[in-house]
Amino acid sequence: MNVTAVIPAYNEEQTIADVVKCVKSIDKIQKVIVVSDGSTDSTAEIARECGADVIELDENVGKGGAIRAGINECGTEIILFLDADLIGLTEKHVLDLIEPVIDNKADMTIGIFKKGRMVTDLAQKVTPYLSGQRAIKKSIIDKIPNIDITRYGVEVALTKYVDKFNVRVQEVDLPDMTHVTKEEKLGIIRGVHARLKMYWDIVKILSSYNIKSGSSK
Repeated sequence: MNVTAVIPAYNEEQTIADVVKCVKSIDKIQKVIVVSDGSTDSTAEIARECGADVIELDENVGKGGAIRAGINECGTEIILFLDADLIGLTEKHVLDLIEPVIDNKADMTIGIFKKGRMVTDLAQKVTPYLSGQRAIKKSIIDKIPNIDITRYGVEVALTKYVDKFNVRVQEVDLPDMTHVTKEEKLGIIRGVHARLKMYWDIVKILSSYNIKSGSSK
């Protein structure tokens, strides 16, 4: 049972190479798809040079739309989602995420940073459902409606669905791993603005995303 990795990326030229190279080194990963979500830097070129299949979106559609574009190109039963700005990703992290789903011990795994940096560890400790590091059966994610319009609320949509339908979920510790924060990428002012926008997308999903089997309101 092979796995496709889908990595949504927006202007992540500093970190995308290490993420792709790590995932490409794992035999159980059949394909690595990087979705460049309207990037204006060298993200797409670097990912392609590292061996990823690259989908280039003309404009930024948000994380949900980028993930949907990647899912549409997946032909495997399991999908691994990873953020493109990870620091310290190892083969063991990836295997720990995918093997419980491959072995049918879980329908979805959620990766939780541990002993990386306080700022990122604490955020995931408080809100583990926001983690972008997951492995999931494609048959499950195909049932989640309108995932492409959830933008940064995509992780919340996944969590709400699995809670409602009793999908088996396993949390996986990802020691010594972190990611680049928005404030580090964009500077304090733009970074805080981007973070507030992300939180607004999440709040909208939490308050109004009514998941039903095959429909939403």
